[in-house]
Amino acid sequence: MQKSHEARQRLLRLGIFRKVEAVIDTWRGDGALPNGLDVTFEVTELRRMTGSYHTLVGNNEGSMVVGLKLPNLFGRAEKMTFQFSYGTKEASYGLSFFKPQPGHFERNVSLNVYSVAGQFPWSSLRETDRGVSAELSFPLLKTSQTLKWEGAWRELGCLAPTASFAVRQESGHSLKSSLSHAMIIDTRNSSILPRKGGLLKIHQELAGYTGGDASFLKEDFEIQLNKTLFWDSILSASLWGGLLLPIGEKPTSIADRFYLGGPTSIRGFSMYSMGPQSEGDYLGGGCYWAGGLHLYTPLPLRPGRGGFSDLFRTHFFLNAGNLCNLNYGEGPHAHLEKLTECIRWSYGLGILLRLGNIARLELNYCIPMGVQSGDRICDGVQFGAGIRFL
Repeated sequence: MQKSHEARQRLLRLGIFRKVEAVIDTWRGDGALPNGLDVTFEVTELRRMTGSYHTLVGNNEGSMVVGLKLPNLFGRAEKMTFQFSYGTKEASYGLSFFKPQPGHFERNVSLNVYSVAGQFPWSSLRETDRGVSAELSFPLLKTSQTLKWEGAWRELGCLAPTASFAVRQESGHSLKSSLSHAMIIDTRNSSILPRKGGLLKIHQELAGYTGGDASFLKEDFEIQLNKTLFWDSILSASLWGGLLLPIGEKPTSIADRFYLGGPTSIRGFSMYSMGPQSEGDYLGGGCYWAGGLHLYTPLPLRPGRGGFSDLFRTHFFLNAGNLCNLNYGEGPHAHLEKLTECIRWSYGLGILLRLGNIARLELNYCIPMGVQSGDRICDGVQFGAGIRFL
């Protein structure tokens, strides 16, 4: 029965069946063992073409998504999808082809063609990317590995006539060709509101050696630990960090830099509104770190477990971080001083709602501290929606 269950789960993971049922009966064939079993898998395949319509919650952004899928295109669980998304700050469409290795569904190759047009009001910037990419994903020991090549034609422009001169200098067309690698170890029981387990994610990207105008090395990581405490409460700790190193004399682009602040990272600050800025436009930074400590508890007056109230949690938090540019000729000691001299931090409490395993909503009362000149704060009530929170 255990082996039959595992086989059923593997068949469902192929994404080509609507329903898979395992029927176990005594063996009725001639010459069989008296205690033999007959296992029959009854499957219902998906249609040759399926469509979908749904909404998607990103980092403080909502989108309408329309998709078209061709499952099991050539009979070996290949899949081709077309997706169009229109959101409050971004519109995109893309065509993808997915091919798993026969017998090893976790190992797969995907090819993508896409176009993404986004608006970034905190920088008075609009960006349109058109590109192609190829990915190879595979498990290695207890990790999930992804190798990717991406080529993109990027068009940057001013979102408002009041955009700063620094943003205008960044405007124009550029080509980026990059190689990237991602490693993930995820033992959490949920990605939205985990009760236990941890996450380690390391990502590196190298641009410039395979052509294009952009030339840099980008490293970033994410660590999260979760533990269930007494009275069904959860203690969670997170740490993010990243470093962007230019290669050659050309400075990095505003589209490649890190941004920090907002209801999904350092709460109490406006969205991506801290760090280097020019005339009110935030330009991003080449180095950052951010940490968070959270305590999630049940509602004080919840009627009992297993009901609608389990989707809500009371939230107490402490966030801290910094975003800056480094002078790479000064040495590690000067870099460390710069990252620790102007720390922004905040604390507060609120309530959150878990939307299944899709997204979560937060309504917090925030008290920002360590505010620096030029930072925009959100002192008081702040609303956040997304899938990735500090």
